Amino acid sequence: MTIPIRMKTHYIEIAKTARYYVLGKPSKKIKNVWFLCHGYSQLAERFLTQFESLDDGENLLVAPEGLHRLYLEGMSGKVGASWMTREDRNNDIIDYVKYLDQVYEEVMLDPLIENVNINVLGFSQGTATVCRWMTMGKSSATRIFLWAGAVPDDLNFEKDVSKLNKLKPVILLGRQDEYITEDDLKKHLVFLEKVNMNYDLIMYEGMHRIDPSTLQELAELTY
Repeated sequence: MTIPIRMKTHYIEIAKTARYYVLGKPSKKIKNVWFLCHGYSQLAERFLTQFESLDDGENLLVAPEGLHRLYLEGMSGKVGASWMTREDRNNDIIDYVKYLDQVYEEVMLDPLIENVNINVLGFSQGTATVCRWMTMGKSSATRIFLWAGAVPDDLNFEKDVSKLNKLKPVILLGRQDEYITEDDLKKHLVFLEKVNMNYDLIMYEGMHRIDPSTLQELAELTY
């Protein structure tokens, strides 16, 4: 359909209610705060259950939910969430970066949370989300973990690659991931070398999901 040339797009900023989930209780015993960003079509509550093994009194786990919800099949039934689509993507990115900054500020203002490591983990679509958040937002972290997803190529790498490198990035990928081929991985690693990104790569036997044993390896890296 051809859009009439006289049609003009207008934008307004609105207040929106967003939600996030927390596993663990703030206390002086907390050593690590984890911000966990889910993948496309997931909900934060269900995503967070995959990290229950880290709920040991020393980890506080925070899972924000993407601002867009959708039915997964047809017009009813199971619901998932998304961080963005290609439609009006720049505004969606700006919105979720602001949102994640607000979640971060609310969590970290708790007087019981002090002298902790801050770990940011993105899974699948969430990997691009956390990369943009850490380079465009006001929040800071100790480490960043990119699980089963790519570093977005729309970052200003001249300015932003140093920000990511300071977070000692770890890229994680299952050898049987059904969405990422070996050729995809090779091309992405060539791209990361070209933009001078430093990272550790962890390959494990598994598919496009959070692998429990690999998650435990990550937990050991954060102490």
